[in-house]
Amino acid sequence: MNQPAVKLKKNKRHLFGTDGVRGVANEEPMTSEMALKLGRAIAKVLHESERDLPGRMPSSAFARRNGEKDKHRFKILIGKDTRLSGYMLETALASGIVSMGADVLLVGPLPTPGVAFLTRSMRADAGVVISASHNPYQDNGIKFFSWDGFKLPDEVEARMEEMIFSGETDAHRPTFAAIGKASRIQDAVGRYNVFLKNSFPRNLTLEGLKIVVDCGHGAAYKVVPEVLTELGAEVLPIGVHPDGENINRNCGALYPETARELLMHEGADFAVALDGDADRAVFVDDAGEILDGDQILAISALDMKEKGILKGNGVVATVMSNLGLELAMHDAGLEVVRAQVGDRYVVEKMLAGNFNLGGEQSGHILFLDHNSTGDGAITCLQMLALMVEKRKRLSQLKKVMRRLPQVLVNVHVKEKKDFEQMPKVKKQIAEVERSLAGRGRVLVRYSGTELLCRVMLEGEDEKKIRAMAEAIAGEIRAEVGK
Repeated sequence: MNQPAVKLKKNKRHLFGTDGVRGVANEEPMTSEMALKLGRAIAKVLHESERDLPGRMPSSAFARRNGEKDKHRFKILIGKDTRLSGYMLETALASGIVSMGADVLLVGPLPTPGVAFLTRSMRADAGVVISASHNPYQDNGIKFFSWDGFKLPDEVEARMEEMIFSGETDAHRPTFAAIGKASRIQDAVGRYNVFLKNSFPRNLTLEGLKIVVDCGHGAAYKVVPEVLTELGAEVLPIGVHPDGENINRNCGALYPETARELLMHEGADFAVALDGDADRAVFVDDAGEILDGDQILAISALDMKEKGILKGNGVVATVMSNLGLELAMHDAGLEVVRAQVGDRYVVEKMLAGNFNLGGEQSGHILFLDHNSTGDGAITCLQMLALMVEKRKRLSQLKKVMRRLPQVLVNVHVKEKKDFEQMPKVKKQIAEVERSLAGRGRVLVRYSGTELLCRVMLEGEDEKKIRAMAEAIAGEIRAEVGK
């Protein structure tokens, strides 16, 4: 007998964080058993809703309206990064999906934005990415896309959890010809390559530019150097020899110093560092200065306004974005709308306000005119196109924004206790806010993917705000620190 359904509160998710399910590979929840259940849940939620993941008519409904036999079989696309555990989770996911009567399309190692693109272009009903993004190789994660290339809404993920915890996924087991099948898409990298090049103006070339590309031994190790080379650049590649264990190891978006070192040694014009699934990018200019997502947003917004293609009269950023971005946008007559941290929440604000540019300080930049999710390669190509068009180096373009001193202190915690239940932490935060007297910001929040508390302060005096951040972090450490 089926267990009664477990009713989950909206947005109160137990498995899913801000970017899917994540954890240490082969430990709960990132096990083969859970991957199989997640595969069954995504297939079941599609069957249950008959493609009611926002916005399009089910082909089965169309068939019934026309008096035809319902022959629709759901298709779910699976991609991954280069982690060793990807093989284990991919097999389990595929098994769960086909056991529910849906078909699987396997694309192998491919950037997260490439999976989002292929989900749309191949008319799949959903897409799945096996990746823990910037985390070390021992971690892994599973995140889901709807048919339109956007991440699943919170309520759909909550429904999947409900199915798993209630045992609903065990109730329906197709047999005989109703069981799904799996097939491999051999030219996935080539399709994404063409898509990326089509985002670059056809009248421009990268000839004469020497570019350092650090792929972090991740999912972009093949496609991004290939695209830049085909567009005419001289490419100096780093992190293009994945072995299953070296993803993000002292390279990629978390370690742009590695790309910077090669740029300075070779006298290159530009460097880009991508994370493990290549949905974020961090840049190094010709002078060796590292630029973050806020600076890229500012540069892009002003260029798009000048061309008359910026929608919403502004950009969507997050609560972590530097105050300098707001000042630069204000001077240009543009608005900054802030979302909570997580590119899914940035996208929600963008769609609600009809914005086509948004992103995070970490390097997730969303050009919705090109792709439905953060795409490090698209961001890289947009920056290079702008450099070529304006005949300016990145060190010149970045002058449109001045970053205010910002300090971030991470505290490893044993639990995510409500700040309202920690009087000493509340008191310390209040004292800091009084000291800043409106000439800075303080933000204290838990990570959506790790047991971390992030303490961020902005102000005019870096030494002063660092001391304030450490004071708050000290109280948090005393209360819930590991």
